[in-house]
Amino acid sequence: MLTPDFELLREAFPERPELGPALSRVLLDQVAAGERPATVRLSRPGRVVAFGRRDCRAADYLAAVKAARGAGFEGMERLTGGRAAAYSEGALSLTLTIPDENPAERTTRRFEAAAGLARDALRQLGVDARIGEVPGEYCPGDFSVNAAGRTKLVGIGQRMIKGAAHVGFVIVAENAALIRRVLEPVYAALELEWNPDTVGAIEDETEGAGLAEMEAALLERLGAAGSMTPAVLDAATLALAEEVAPRYRSPETR
Repeated sequence: MLTPDFELLREAFPERPELGPALSRVLLDQVAAGERPATVRLSRPGRVVAFGRRDCRAADYLAAVKAARGAGFEGMERLTGGRAAAYSEGALSLTLTIPDENPAERTTRRFEAAAGLARDALRQLGVDARIGEVPGEYCPGDFSVNAAGRTKLVGIGQRMIKGAAHVGFVIVAENAALIRRVLEPVYAALELEWNPDTVGAIEDETEGAGLAEMEAALLERLGAAGSMTPAVLDAATLALAEEVAPRYRSPETR
């Protein structure tokens, strides 16, 4: 597994999506400095399109943000790379912040372990989950987790600094149509080719499984892998996240 012992945070900020990547950055700095142990956040986000660095540098970035907001989704600039991905109340956000003096040496190993965690949790629910990119998927990645090679269910990204690594997941459990609806105009604005049919959700793959069931399966897998200590986000860390949050909010558009 990625780490044998960790603290578990459950706080979510559905009305303030930019606080998500801001908090991830603060946790990454704290773990790297030895001020905090390995930390996992499992939360339920609100409606937001998370733009990657390449999106933010694109000429049509503001048009994409405007398209997202027109569909009822805020825009934020995420900590990890990749292209635009969407969250909703039917998705889960899972982040792992792990101490590592030389994180670049274990980049692939972390990707493999993270994708394996998601795949195994999905298989526990009865999904034919596989690791690998589906041709035409949004935010494509070698370590995406898909359903039977047809639809993408999980996207995974990484960010590293000296002393620690951050691994972030987007897991679509319910309402794939909503994710598809917002990504269509966003990807059109960014002039990115993709296949909307590759957007999937857990609920479409196995009867009786959705957000709550995936959440429970992930917690079970994490608990089996190491010592999991529930924790409450302290006021000082939240205040630091509040300070840097504006830099992760997509710019306003007219």
